[in-house]
This record gives sequence, C-alpha cells and structure tokens, in this order.
Amino acid sequence: MPPGKVLQPVLKMKVDELFLCWLSESGTQAMLRDCLRRVQTPARAERGAGDAEQPAPRLAAAAPDAAWTPRQCQGPAAPGPTPAPAALPVGAASSARSAPPVRGPRRSGGARVSRRTRDPVDCSPPDSSVHGIFQVQTRKEEPLPPAASRSIPTFYFPRGRPQDTVNVDAVIAKIERTFAQFPHERATMEDMGRVAKACGCPLYWKGPLFCSAGGERTGSVSVHKFVAMWRKVLQNCHDDAAKFVHLLVSPGCSYLVQEDFVPFLQDVVNTHPGLAFLKEAAEFHSRYITTVIQRIFYTVNRSWSGRITCAELRRSTFLQNVALLEEEADINQLTEFFSYEHFYVIYCKFWELDTDHDLLIDAQDLARHNDHAISTKMIDRIFSGAVTRGKKVQKEGKISYADFVWFLISEEDKKTPTSIEYWFRCMDLDGDGALSMFELEYFYEEQCRRLDSMAIEALPFEDCLCQMLDLVKPQMEGRITLQDLKRCKLANVFFDTFFNIEKYLDHEQKEQVSLLRESESEGPELSDWERFAAEEYDILVAEEAAGDPWEDGYEAELSPVEPKLSALRTPLAQRPFLEAPGGLGAVELYEYECADDDDLPPS
Repeated sequence: MPPGKVLQPVLKMKVDELFLCWLSESGTQAMLRDCLRRVQTPARAERGAGDAEQPAPRLAAAAPDAAWTPRQCQGPAAPGPTPAPAALPVGAASSARSAPPVRGPRRSGGARVSRRTRDPVDCSPPDSSVHGIFQVQTRKEEPLPPAASRSIPTFYFPRGRPQDTVNVDAVIAKIERTFAQFPHERATMEDMGRVAKACGCPLYWKGPLFCSAGGERTGSVSVHKFVAMWRKVLQNCHDDAAKFVHLLVSPGCSYLVQEDFVPFLQDVVNTHPGLAFLKEAAEFHSRYITTVIQRIFYTVNRSWSGRITCAELRRSTFLQNVALLEEEADINQLTEFFSYEHFYVIYCKFWELDTDHDLLIDAQDLARHNDHAISTKMIDRIFSGAVTRGKKVQKEGKISYADFVWFLISEEDKKTPTSIEYWFRCMDLDGDGALSMFELEYFYEEQCRRLDSMAIEALPFEDCLCQMLDLVKPQMEGRITLQDLKRCKLANVFFDTFFNIEKYLDHEQKEQVSLLRESESEGPELSDWERFAAEEYDILVAEEAAGDPWEDGYEAELSPVEPKLSALRTPLAQRPFLEAPGGLGAVELYEYECADDDDLPPS
C-alpha cells in the first residue's frame, strides 16, 4: 500500500451498490419511465399538480418503449413488463428479480429522479476499479477557512503590560541631569541612591542598578553606559517585577536563582540604618544574607523549583517590602523577610543543635529539637530528600543551615501554604499526591508508643481517624489531598497529631471551638511564626543579658551581636562568601566560634 494511504470501509459505496440493485429492478424502471413521461407531458404535469392535495395514486406499470428507452439504461437481458408495486419503495424492491443486477458508477448525489430538478436517471455501468466495500483512500487535508477579520487583542504580557504614559526621553533626560552633578559624569556606589530616585525606583534598587550597569567591575558607572542600560530596561520591561528580575538575573536567564540576590542583600546590610551594628561583625553578613534568601524563596517560589520568575515575583509582596526598607528605619518591623530578630532566633536554634559546629546537622541532631518533640519517622522523612535536595543530604545524611531555615519556619507555623506543602511531602510516603489511611496509621503508631511511655492513654487509631476526617472533610473518601489540607483552617492540628507529641498534647487541652476561633480571627493578628520568633528572641536576649557584666548600674546592651564580637574568629570565617548551592538549601554558611559561658568574665 502506498505511503499516506489507509484502508477504510466506504459506507457510501455500499449504499450506492444497494441503490443500483434497486434501480436495476424491472418494476423500478417501469415506474421511472412512467414518471418521466408525466414530467415531460404538460397535461400530465398539470394533472399531477392538481392531484397533489390527494393521496398518491397507484402507479401502473407501463410497457417498455424501445424508442424512448435511454441509452444509459439499455442493458443485457432486459426483462418484460412486470406489475409495479403499490408505491415507490424507499429501500430494496419488493418484486422478484428476473435478471442480474446492473451496477452503476459511484455518484455522490445518487441517481434518483426529482420532480423539482428534473434530473435524468444515470444508469451507467459500474466502475471496474471498485472491489468490495473497501477502497484505498488518500487523506486529503481540507484548506483552513480564512481567519476572521476581528483580531484578538494581546492578553499575555510576560514582562508587564506596556504603558503609553511612560515618557522614556523625559526619564533619560532626568538621569543625565543627575549624572551631570557627579565628577566626570560617573557615579559610584554611594551616588546610586540619587540615580535610583531619578529612575523612579525605590532607594534599595541602587545595588542592582549599579551592578547591572557594570559598576561592580570598574567601581563606577558612566552616564552613557547607564543610560544605554536603562533605556533597554524601559523598552523591554513594563512593570517593577520585570525590571527587578532584569537587573538581577545573569545574562541569558529569565529567572532568579539564590546567588542573584547576594549583591542586592549585601548592599542592604552595608547601608540600612537598622543593620548598622553589623558593620563590625562581617562574619555575620553571610549568615544573615543566607537566612533572608531562604525566606524569600520559602515565600515567593511557590513552584518549589529553586527559580523565581516574574510571575511569582509579581504575585508576592517582596517588592513592596523592598520599598519599605527606605521608609522603615527599624529592620525588625519588616518581619516577612528582613527582620534581624528572626534571623537571630533561627541561627541560635541551629547553633544549639550543631554540637560540632560544622554547620551541618544529622538526624540525631535534628531529633533533639524542642526536646525530641518530633517523631523519628518524620525525622527520617526529612532526611530522605522529600523536602531537601542538597548533595550532602543524599551522601552524608546531613542538612545545612539553609535547609534548617525551611524546617524551623514550617515547624512553627503549619498554616501557611508552603508549610502545608512541606509536611504533606513528608507524609506522602508513596508520592501519589494523596495521604492514604495506611500512611496516617504509619505515623500515628509511633505517637501511640510515645504516649504509652508517658503513661498517657492513646486514642485508638480508628477514633483518631474519624476526628481527623471530620476536621479535614476530604472530597474523596479514604484519601486526603493537598487541596483538602489547604482548605482546612486547622491543618496545624492535623499535622501535629501524627508527628509532634508536644503540640499534639497542647491541642488536646484546648477545645476545638477555641482553636477554630483563633484560626478565623481577623485583623493584623500575628502569625504563629511571628509569635514564636518574638517569644524566643525575648528569652534569648534575657539569657544573654543575664550573662553579661554590668557596670556603673547601666543596663547591658541588648544587642545579640556584641557578646560574639570578642569571640575568636576561626579560619572557617575566612572562607569564600558563598559556596555552591544545591536545590532548596542552596547557600552554605560559615562556621564561627561562639564564646561559652565559662569564657565570660565573672560578673
């Protein structure tokens, strides 16, 4: 069979064959001749029109007329006159055949006689190339109809919707006037704040603007190079998210990775008044930057891809927080990303677990968190790679400080979308996207054993399961999906029931009504993470202040950095700024020596 051709049954050929069989009947031909005479005779036509209101008459068979018989219908062994049926048949003829059927050629429109069109009957012999009811046909592509004249307006703007109100020449002229105030029309990093304002950007865009124009290599930026760079940004990027991504990304990329934020955050550390005390503690810069980067990806990178796109940045509140850096002198008020107090709490929690201070913790170290509150089965799931992608986790069974940031925020606030996804990944043992009753029982077994060891009667799994199903209300019976947990306002109660013994007991002491009331409270209520960080920071500062010497009756400085400044700087603090990242825990930290209580001078 030639290529491009397929063997298909042709229904129309069979219909044509049956029609020709009916047409070859002698009675059918006699009726057709009579009908043709009535059409050709005007008198009969008028009489036929008058009889249209009455029932159809019985057609008598007419004798064959050799002189009139058309050439098309002359076939071998023409039969004699036969009585015609009572009415014109619709399907096969009812009279017996006295001669072999005569096949005609394939006709797309059939060969019936029509009184309206007065078409003649076509009874030509059949085509010899037809074999059975199957025929090799070539697929013919019909030409597409022409496009509609109405054009569909553009609705997808990956770099923002273009704005006609932006006057590029006016913006460039303002930038040139600003550069004219600098020596040799070149701007240094200290001058970029004024340039950022001339561009209409927030103050702390000055670092990305400086680096994007090549100032990081030369130490200053010329007016011509900066204008060329910013004109290109204005022509291709039409909103703040697209502009910010364009300034930070590496050449050829359209998304942000963790290393892209380092120059921007280093400028924030160097110049923000709320972080002025960190200038003398350079070894803390990288740790603070690492914490902020992990919090950015924890909140903004909703796809868990390790790459922040323009769309994700546009949907988040990160750029609004960057703009607030200029207005808010107290960095701790920006609790979503930049709070130093939150960094201090996270780092101190990590330092307590990292006993050998190699900036890596294993499963035994993590199990000591919160006095062994988390079950060993969940600890094993965390180190299985379900929520960590670093190479050290796979090879050495350890996680870095960056991974610990994700763990601690997820552990202390299980109501956010990212934390729900974090623990759902851990509990979904088979990775099928749903929690089965087997998986829930797998984690609850250890909870029962731990409760028994504490002389507390554990609730049978069947009863606990009924409570959890009533709490979550899954759409599918016997399966709890991620969307079910996100719709549930008490996802923290669900997760703590299966792997956190301390918080499970706390929830048991509270009534469900009070828990629901807390989850539905409106207004500027602190999140679980913000509440935890504030409480832990007060405890840490109080402990630190109690260990510091007091002089002249003045209160000790409550800065968590000052007691560490006298500590011995180890060689690890002199390592390169950031090591190569991997996945979620992408940015490594350095080790520093922490002064023990025994080394402090007596009070």
